[in-house]
Parts: sequence; structure tokens; C-alpha cells
Amino acid sequence: MVSMKYADAPRMNAVATPITDTGYEPPMWDEIRLWQSVLTRDGEADGAFVYAVRTTGIYCRPTCPSRRPRRENVTFFALPEAAEQAGFRACRRCHPEQATIRDPQVEVVQRVCRAIAANPEQPPTLASLGAEVGLSPFHLQRTFKRVMGITPRQYADACRMERLKGELRNGEAVTSALYGAGYGSPSRLYERAPAQLGMTPAVYRRGGAGMHIHYTIVPCPLGLLLVAATERGICAINLGDTDETLADGLKREYPAAEITRDASGLDAAVEAIIRHLRGQEPHLDLPLDVQATAFQWRVWEALQAIPYGSTRSYGEIARAIGQPTAARAVAQACATNRVALAIPCHRVVRENGDVGGYRWGIERKRTLLAQEQGG
Repeated sequence: MVSMKYADAPRMNAVATPITDTGYEPPMWDEIRLWQSVLTRDGEADGAFVYAVRTTGIYCRPTCPSRRPRRENVTFFALPEAAEQAGFRACRRCHPEQATIRDPQVEVVQRVCRAIAANPEQPPTLASLGAEVGLSPFHLQRTFKRVMGITPRQYADACRMERLKGELRNGEAVTSALYGAGYGSPSRLYERAPAQLGMTPAVYRRGGAGMHIHYTIVPCPLGLLLVAATERGICAINLGDTDETLADGLKREYPAAEITRDASGLDAAVEAIIRHLRGQEPHLDLPLDVQATAFQWRVWEALQAIPYGSTRSYGEIARAIGQPTAARAVAQACATNRVALAIPCHRVVRENGDVGGYRWGIERKRTLLAQEQGG
């Protein structure tokens, strides 16, 4: 039986990005209620949502006995699959992926996610998935996208890429890994590899072996600033509170890459970013080496076109790139931005003008906007 405490609340938007980073605008009391459930380890909230911590990359049940994170580092998801789609991994203490989902429609979406993940070589058709869960293809598509923020086909593509990445990390040969992940031919994989892997499959298989990334961490007006680069350009601009957290985040994806703390060649970029943070250099023009899908690039280019001191809503960005119904996908593209300030995702706010969330903390976002607007 669903607890009335959560059954009568507005259904959460469980897109594969933080709720506070989407065009969806839940009432503030709803977020407060979710956070209060985390603080009190409310047993009635188990199965209603999971929470994820940006600084650790882990998601948990509301009842998890782990130490409570800082509020600005937390985001909420209705489904474990949505948290994983956003790049978080399940907590080994509370096993949130095993929680029983309470919302019937969210449970249907979870069943569909699992059916897709179980058949990477031949993802089920929308018609067959709909028949399995008792929904028409149209209603399944609409329900799935409302909960996950992406279509079933996009979810299948993401599952296939994650399966490939896992097999490559485990040392599987590229040829067998690509067929095992469901790619019908090498050409289909290599078309997507630069954007989704950031390197060729052979290099990714070695955990980034052969890549050299150097970085520096310096104090800045917003705490600590990490700037990292490859030989081709800046690959990360991150803000944080500790050297360890910033360095760990950089190293997490490519454990075999050669990553060194070395400021060589980064002085000019660091100085430009610091001047930007002080309001002395409105326009950052840095050489970037970041991987993205074609859609992400379109969003990021639209963000770079927002004038200094101005803001845009998620819906306005969606309309600017010619996809007026893609506000949630725009939010997802903002959440995947790894070069803060150079791609100014902090200039995107909610439709009602509220600042919304920010990968590096909402207070930093407020400070940035106040600085740019002369406040």
C-alpha cells in the first residue's frame, strides 16, 4: 500500500538529470519534504525516490545510514535507473537499486527500462514493450519520456554504450565488445565513439591509457577552481571545496590515463577564468577539448551565445535550437557540461525566473549571476 504521505504529493520528474537542473518546477515544499525525509531517514519514503550526491557519485535510499551530505550536493530521482542514467552508482550499504517502487506509473517505466537493458543486441520495439506493460505505444512513449526525460530508444542507445564501456574496461577485445553490446557493425560504433567515449574504443579499453591530462587547482572567488587540459585544449573547469574532491572527480572516468597535477601551460587559462570571476573579462575564449553529442553541442553553443549579464530559461534555449519541446533534454545537456564558465550553464534558469540548481552548488550560481548583473 502506498503511504498517503507520498501518494498525495505531486509526482517527481525523474529525468536523468537533477530535478533542480530541469525545466520542471516542483513546488519548493516538495523538495523540502524530500530533503527532510533524507535527514530523518524516513522509512515511509523508501521506494518513493532515491537521492544522489554529486561529490561522491553515489545514490542512496532515504533511509541509508551513511553520513548525511550537504544539501547543495544532493539531487533526487524517482527511479534508480534515472540516477544511473545520470552517471551515479548505487550505494553498497543500502542497495537502492533493490527498493520496491511505489508509484504504479514509475514502476511501469522501471519494467520497461529493465526489459531494454536485458536485450542490448535487439532492443524490444515500442509496440512489444507497450503490449508487455499494457500501454499503447503512444502512451508508453509519453510516460517513459515524462519519467526518464528521454525516449525508450534513447535509453536503449545509452544502455548499449554503457555495456560497451563496461566490456572495454574489463579488457574485452574491441571487436567482440562492440558486437556483444549490440552494435551491428564497427562503422555504427565508430560514428559515435568520439562523442560518447571521447576517444577511440581501443584507447577507452585501456581506461584512457596513453592519454595525458594535466591539471591545477587554485583558490578563486568561488572556493577552489580546477582547470585541466589535454594537448588539444581545456577538458575540465570545475568548482569545489576541497582539492581531493576535485581531483577524484577528474580521475574517476579514466583510471588508466596519465593524470598529473602540473600547471604547465595552464597559466593563461587560469588567469582568464579568475579575471572572469572578478568581472574583469566578460567573454571567455578558451580552446576546449570536450566530448559531446551533436545535440549537446547545439545546446552549449546556444549557452555561449547568452550575453554576459543575461539569463535564459530552459524553454527559451530549446526554442533557440529549433526544438521547442526539448526543455528537459536541454537541462540534461546543461548537467553534462564539464567546463564551467567557458560554457555558461549558470545563465540558464527556471521558467519562473528562479535560479534553479547548479552542478557546483546553487550559492555559486547566485554569486555568478549577481556578479554578471552588477549586483
